[in-house]
Amino acid sequence: MSTQNELARQLRALHEGQPLVLPNAWDAGSARAIEAAGAKAIATTSAGVAWAHGVDDAGGLDQESAVAALRLICAAVSVPVTADIEAGYGDVAGTVNGVLEAGVVGVNLEDSTGRVLDDPLVHVERIKAARAAAVAAGIELVINARTDTYLFGDKTGTLERAKMYADAGADVLFVPGVVGAATIAELVEGSPLPLNVMVGPGAPTVGELAELGVARISLGPAITGAAYALATTAAKELLTSGTYEALVS
Repeated sequence: MSTQNELARQLRALHEGQPLVLPNAWDAGSARAIEAAGAKAIATTSAGVAWAHGVDDAGGLDQESAVAALRLICAAVSVPVTADIEAGYGDVAGTVNGVLEAGVVGVNLEDSTGRVLDDPLVHVERIKAARAAAVAAGIELVINARTDTYLFGDKTGTLERAKMYADAGADVLFVPGVVGAATIAELVEGSPLPLNVMVGPGAPTVGELAELGVARISLGPAITGAAYALATTAAKELLTSGTYEALVS
């Protein structure tokens, strides 16, 4: 079995060359299915993990529950796992210590709380705390600094935040909410960090994003949402008409 730092180095190396493509998992079973499909790493979705616990995203899941879920996911797969830890659950160092103990080798750390964009200096301190915790633990953690400027704030400040986050110790810049090719190209050109974008229907293809220079491509909670939508549809059909057509592939 690979050591944790070997997995961390694998994850870091996957950001070079062809884009790292991450169909996000939400529990141990989905992680195993995604690994079996050929994924070279597993990324979690905090929304999906929260939904799997029967609670809402953005504050519905606590640190202890999140770490417990990640421990099961890491134990279920042999590839590197990078975890969505939201904004650190109010205790970045403690959360990073917990997820490292669970076997995680990368984290997403976002710069908004309660759907409000934080001051970039607040997020700089989060990134520094995450890096310090990882260094103390002896793990070469890959920090994916998420900025929500395109979701909740001023889009013009994205590259300024990227520079600040890079200086604080981040390894990758994650900008959800961006789908336009021209904007993505500008972010790739201007960011000091490799770019991660979140995709879905209507976004450029993986091949097109590779040509634009994107380093990492993720789906967020899209697969989780589709899985639960199918469960709802199939259950309603069974309970009403007594048929099973929703389950026909």
